[in-house]
Formats: sequence, structure tokens, C-alpha cells
Amino acid sequence: MPEGPSLVILKEEVQQFTGHKVISVCGNSKIGIERIQGQTVVSFKTWGKNFLICFEEFTIKIHLLMFGTYRINERKETEPRLSLIFDNGELNFYTCSIKFLEGNLNQHYDWTTDVMNEDWDPKAAKKNWNRFPKK
Repeated sequence: MPEGPSLVILKEEVQQFTGHKVISVCGNSKIGIERIQGQTVVSFKTWGKNFLICFEEFTIKIHLLMFGTYRINERKETEPRLSLIFDNGELNFYTCSIKFLEGNLNQHYDWTTDVMNEDWDPKAAKKNWNRFPKK
């Protein structure tokens, strides 16, 4: 199962696509991925086990589930859930959950509670942790 550190590595590996326009999008996702075509990647982020592809007006949230994989500038034989083609390469995701997050990403995530984020704050993380009942 992909964990936070492996997603941070993915974020580093895909920086070549930051600022590039998606010239083609395809995949077997049923959530209306065609709206991604023609959009320019603003940034890539992670939060916990979520990989985030940020565009101007929305973000794609990808969770790689138990056995999800990705390929950069290569493909597997199976159809991807999401394939993004840029002028300088491609990014393909397999066996994953894909959702759109609308608007400002900061309204969806508290960056101070994610230990893998540079804005992590131990006090905020502890406060957030205490919201959940203990068994």
C-alpha cells in the first residue's frame, strides 16, 4: 500500500509537469476526466495518502488504494484509471480512486496536521488527533 513517503517521492518525480498543459486525457474513470484536458498544472501536493494534482480552479485527488500504481513516461498493458499527456511526457495512474476537489485546496486540507508537509505543526496535529475517540 502506498504510504505518505512514497507519495512525496512521486511528487518530486513529477515536477517536470508543473506549469505544463494537459494536451490529452484518457482513462477508465467515470468522473468526467475530460474537463482536465487543456488545463495547466499549477502544482503537485500530498496530504497523508492523497496525491493532489492542482489546477487553477480544481484539484484532482488520487488515492492509490491497496495496490495502486503509477507510471511516468511509460505505460502498463492494462488501461489506466487516469492518463495525462503533456508536451514533455505522460503520467499514468492504475487501480486508484480519483475525485475532483473544487475551489481553494486550503479549504479541503489542514496542512499543519500532515507530518510529511513542510507546514506540519505538532500541536495542531495533536489537537486534530484528539478529536477522534479512543478505543
